[in-house]
Amino acid sequence: MTTLTLRRTSAAAPSRRRKAPASRDYVRIGLWITLAITMVLWALPLLFMLVTSLKSENEIFSSSPFSLPSAAQWENFAKAIQTGNFFSAAGNSLLIAVIKVPIGLFISAAAAFALSRIRFRGSKLLLGAFALGSMVPIQVALGPLFKTILGLGLLNTPWGVILPYIGFGLPYQIFILYGFFSSIPREIDESVRVDGGGNLRLFLQIVLPLSKPALAALFILDFVSTWNEYAIALVILQSKASMTIPLAIQSFQSQFTSSYGPLNAFTVMSILPVVIVYLLFQRYFVQGMFTGAVKG
Repeated sequence: MTTLTLRRTSAAAPSRRRKAPASRDYVRIGLWITLAITMVLWALPLLFMLVTSLKSENEIFSSSPFSLPSAAQWENFAKAIQTGNFFSAAGNSLLIAVIKVPIGLFISAAAAFALSRIRFRGSKLLLGAFALGSMVPIQVALGPLFKTILGLGLLNTPWGVILPYIGFGLPYQIFILYGFFSSIPREIDESVRVDGGGNLRLFLQIVLPLSKPALAALFILDFVSTWNEYAIALVILQSKASMTIPLAIQSFQSQFTSSYGPLNAFTVMSILPVVIVYLLFQRYFVQGMFTGAVKG
């Protein structure tokens, strides 16, 4: 009886193994379908902007929103550049992002390294303060911020927004990098110290190179948020010469309310720098998004 039972059990086991891949296939198919639907919903606004930017005013109001233009109206882009102050605004946004993002990331990485590797009294409390700081909305500080920037004489200057951008960006960057740094094995620290290295060497030569995925993901997210930031820029940058891309889009829209072709052309051009940055760092982006889980 025991032998017969074992044979039946061994015969039933492969059948259960055969059924498992089928269930996994259904899950995979469902995930792909969900991904395809999400991609279509995400791409529709971009497709609408691109198609509209190539249409004439008559075609925009007389044809279907997603119908292709009878003839591409490239002059919409020329008009957006000439009358929308595009190159000046894009230059201001790029200057601010190029300065702010690397400086902010380096400061955040140094602070996160100190919290994850140097034990001192109140380190957990300080980490909690950074976590709470990431939840504070920017709008509550606009009044005091304007008064401070005005007192420093930085109104209508790039540093007038770079400094607040760095300050408001530090909490969430430190919180994410702390989780990544904590996941790096402590045995690496010991090997560096055995070789005579200190915290500076450990940070610059070991931790930062190992953190490329997390830093690249944060670089993309920070670049996009800096490029698209509106509230602080609206308060600090009040002259036309100092406008960033979001302010230039608002100014262009208020002046040419019914010029949907040039307006969409302006918006399409404003997206290109963000797309270029993403393409440069895309191989690290997905990996880095899943490496910042908090540990300890």
